Amino acid sequence: MYAIVEIAGHQFKVEKDQKVFVNRLQTEEGKQVAFDNVLLVADGDKVTVGAPAIDGAQVGAKVVKHLKGDKVIVFKKKRRKGYRVKNGHRQALTEIVIDSIVASGAKKAAPAKEVKKETPKAEAPKAEKAAPKAAAKKATGKADDLKKVEGIGPKIASTLVEAGISTFAELAKTDAAKISEIISGVRGNHVTDTWPAQAKLAAEGKWDELKKWQDELDGGKA
Repeated sequence: MYAIVEIAGHQFKVEKDQKVFVNRLQTEEGKQVAFDNVLLVADGDKVTVGAPAIDGAQVGAKVVKHLKGDKVIVFKKKRRKGYRVKNGHRQALTEIVIDSIVASGAKKAAPAKEVKKETPKAEAPKAEKAAPKAAAKKATGKADDLKKVEGIGPKIASTLVEAGISTFAELAKTDAAKISEIISGVRGNHVTDTWPAQAKLAAEGKWDELKKWQDELDGGKA
């Protein structure tokens, strides 16, 4: 009688009293351990195949000892690059002896776990740092070219976008005094009285009317 069972991520064909070396288990030496993920059980001519595992089947074993496998050399080389790296590795193993193979009716046991080294988790970016980028992306997602308003240059347009005014419609709804306050840090003598009205024409698509008016303006001043 034999069985095919999954132990610590690998499949093994096992028989009673057989010694098997598997990836390191957390079970202490001398303790019993049971494996429920049995994929196939063969008893003479009777073969039972799971889908994928056989319900009620179980393989029992005893942990003999924990040990390390033979050293494996990992050598990497890149031609004409001067790159050579040599590393050695010894896999952590557990020696077990198969005690029993039950085809059905076994109680479910807690699965044996493979020992894995914990890897440090990358810290999530702080919300405070991520917020400005998200806000800027939202503000500039459907931005209009504010420089089409007479009197607005690249620096002022950038300042307005940073303040959350990125479209003609938003600029049209903003009071001229508020605009002056927003761009107060930009050097120059800026007259903002006509900017909301210009932005309104732009938002409505009245470009001919806006162009005619702008021909009469001087830096945004009537």
